[in-house]
Amino acid sequence: MNRIKPSLSLLLAASFALPLLGAAPVAKAETYEECVKRVESFKQRRRAGKQLEQRLADVECAALRQTPAAVDGTAPDGGTSSTVIAPLVTPDLPNAAAAARAVPRKISPVPRPQVSQFKDPVPVPDRWRIVDSLGYQENLLDPYNRNILKGDKPLHDDWFFAATLISDTVLEPRRSVTPVGASSSGSAGATDIFGSSDQMVFSQTILAELVYYKGDTTFRPPDYEFRFTPAINYNRVELDEIQGINADPAEGDTRSDDHVGIQAAFADVHLRNVGTRYDFDSIRVGIQPFTADFRGFLFNDSPFGVRLFGNRENNVFQYNLAWFRRMEKDTNSGLNDVSEDLRDDDIYVANLYWQDLGVLGFTSQFTVLYNRNRETDIQYDNNDFIVRPSSFGEERPKEYDVTYLGYSGDGHIGWLNLSTSLYYAVGTEDPAPFYGDETDISALFAAAEAGIDQDWVRWRVSALYASGDEDPYDDVSQGFDAIIENPLFAGADTSYWIRQNVPLVGGGRVALSGRNGVLNSLRSSKEQGQSNFTNPGTQLLGVGADFDVLPQLRLSFNVNQLWFDDTAVLEVARNQGGIDTDIGVDASVAAIWRPWMHQNVVCRLSYAQLIPGEGYQDLYLDDASPYSLLANLILTY
Repeated sequence: MNRIKPSLSLLLAASFALPLLGAAPVAKAETYEECVKRVESFKQRRRAGKQLEQRLADVECAALRQTPAAVDGTAPDGGTSSTVIAPLVTPDLPNAAAAARAVPRKISPVPRPQVSQFKDPVPVPDRWRIVDSLGYQENLLDPYNRNILKGDKPLHDDWFFAATLISDTVLEPRRSVTPVGASSSGSAGATDIFGSSDQMVFSQTILAELVYYKGDTTFRPPDYEFRFTPAINYNRVELDEIQGINADPAEGDTRSDDHVGIQAAFADVHLRNVGTRYDFDSIRVGIQPFTADFRGFLFNDSPFGVRLFGNRENNVFQYNLAWFRRMEKDTNSGLNDVSEDLRDDDIYVANLYWQDLGVLGFTSQFTVLYNRNRETDIQYDNNDFIVRPSSFGEERPKEYDVTYLGYSGDGHIGWLNLSTSLYYAVGTEDPAPFYGDETDISALFAAAEAGIDQDWVRWRVSALYASGDEDPYDDVSQGFDAIIENPLFAGADTSYWIRQNVPLVGGGRVALSGRNGVLNSLRSSKEQGQSNFTNPGTQLLGVGADFDVLPQLRLSFNVNQLWFDDTAVLEVARNQGGIDTDIGVDASVAAIWRPWMHQNVVCRLSYAQLIPGEGYQDLYLDDASPYSLLANLILTY
């Protein structure tokens, strides 16, 4: 008869239990405290031994209750057991050593569970409906707690809805160059080009973003997304001059206007996943926002288009392949005007974002953008001023083809925060404003902003260069111009020069620099005009600092020195020689207050002043320094 060896675990348990059950002899005299410790230690070891014995007995009895022993090695159902387990029967053994010496007995294994033993499965609700079953209360007015209007749970199945409402209120008293028609100024000493420069602007915009999408987007893009973003604007402008707000002098010096635009209306379809971590390809069709680079230097708009986009290698690479056609804008609000036909102005974009290229924490972007413009018709804006072609040079309709080759970078290199952009524009425009025939475009743009964080302060240095045309009468156009810029740079719209529209020619409404733009492009309008590559260019060098004084309060300071790159075009356009390149010093300060430390309520107050340089004084004979006081309240739900 074969003798079955005791299990290894039982032998080990017994070997540990034996020394615990006996008391060690006292080898030397001990103090009372030592004796108490030794006795307590002995009691603990004795209790541990008893607990071990009881645990071994409980395990064996439980096995015997589940499956009766079969001495002959057969299973309870009559079959032969392929595995024999040998538990111990130790009814009243005094210690674990006796258990180790006990003769084992064979039993058959526990039978495999059968399907018939289980009841029908019970469905378990998803994580959103589990919360519903707990009686959690919702508040549709609270965007921070569970709210079906903010996409916190599905409307049905796995379809979600998210709504955002934004109110943007602007009040801006300012002193800025005011163009007037010939001999229309009523101000003593004013020329027939520019008059009194005091202005008051009020603007109120309500924007709603409505998104209906399918899929849990915590770790992956939505399967389908439908987005609709209407915007309503009311604006009022008060001037001291007639013909400053409308070509018709009967309109007076005050204008009130309103407009309803659509800033987004698109469908987004998730085509496929290309990896286990949701690298993907998607396509988006319709009116959609798009920015060609990190800071909005080249193309920042909401056009109609088709965009294929996605990522690869764990989101290390992101790409865009897109075609856009620009939409007409409302003159006074800058919103899309869907009542007008699409412009004959096409943009083709291919770009690639590459994270951590060469340096951890720094993302590089490579861009190829082609702009094809065939707008040879004559177009007037809502204020009856001509915008295409621009009233500049020969004032002839033109078309152009220009390709932008660009590199941009954004992130940090160690302790240095850095954002850069570099573009080279090449192509043709026909005709050029002063040459009267086709010219070759060859223009350069470069910008960089570096920052250093020091506790609650960020120090910034900004530099920008946009090439100017040194000879408007030759066959090369060297002035750099964007498609539609909106730069977040050097103080952005708190800067006077970036925020304000600075006219160059009165009756024709040609602007030296457009609103929310830094380039001296000599266009009729940034929103409705055409790009112009015969311009004086721009140079900027600035310093600034952001102070997070409180979690709710940030103070920002910016000082920018501005120059023209080359004034040859200005001298021809104004028939005026000896214009200096020094535009002046643009100084601004801004306070941003978030009373509840989030973005739902943001109050901003800024003041900017241009200290004119010799070049500005050569163009505008106004001794008063231009300024802008901006009060802005943004409410978001």
